[in-house]
Amino acid sequence: MSNQNNVIKRRGQHNFPKKKVLCLVSNAALLEGMQVGFFAEEMTRPFFDFINAGYDVDVASPNGGAVIFDAHSNPENPHGAYPNDLISIGFVHHTTFGKWMENTIPISNINVADYDAVCVAGGGAPLITFKDDVKLHQLIADFYEAGKITCLICHGTSLLLWTKLSDGKLLADGKTWTGFADSEEEMINQMFGKKVNEYTIETEARKNNQTTFEVAGPLEPFAIRDGRLITAQQQHSSYLASQMVIEALSK
Repeated sequence: MSNQNNVIKRRGQHNFPKKKVLCLVSNAALLEGMQVGFFAEEMTRPFFDFINAGYDVDVASPNGGAVIFDAHSNPENPHGAYPNDLISIGFVHHTTFGKWMENTIPISNINVADYDAVCVAGGGAPLITFKDDVKLHQLIADFYEAGKITCLICHGTSLLLWTKLSDGKLLADGKTWTGFADSEEEMINQMFGKKVNEYTIETEARKNNQTTFEVAGPLEPFAIRDGRLITAQQQHSSYLASQMVIEALSK
């Protein structure tokens, strides 16, 4: 007879309310002469979790059309750091989903009312492409003010530095959130032997005394939910973010 003190039982949820989520990624950009895109796992892991929850999921980008993984995060790049990212490999080779990388929906075609949540991935391009994209800032504000769950991951959280609500205040004001940490930016700088990004999310966020920005240790999984706003520190936090989105949409 087994010792009941050693028996662990765990139940999970299989059936979830039907929802529709928009996964949003950056179009490609040039950074230090290199073409960069979005961090693979920061879109594909939430996408995978949402699909498994039975959600309908679309993939969009500011300009629409083709998008790319950051080379660093591309599991099929022999020089990349994530060769075991099976979810991203499965996504790009999926008969239907893989084609979306060549033809994402432009945000101009997005109707916020069609969705229950938005989930924005980070990567190398967002700090470049998101900063001055007023239409993208407005889309995120529209999602939030429509009562939708608004999830931002890693460099995707840079949108909170600029997105303003209809009252003129930053969405980040009065909120507690996280994003890619300065300690992690320094790891990138050390890798390339120079300062890679012109500015960092943590440094800019801490200039705003109306918001509370928090981070865990470098590369530690960390995510925060503050009402309808969900933020995650980096790629290792993607699964925490998607779990929080699913929990929020299940209430």
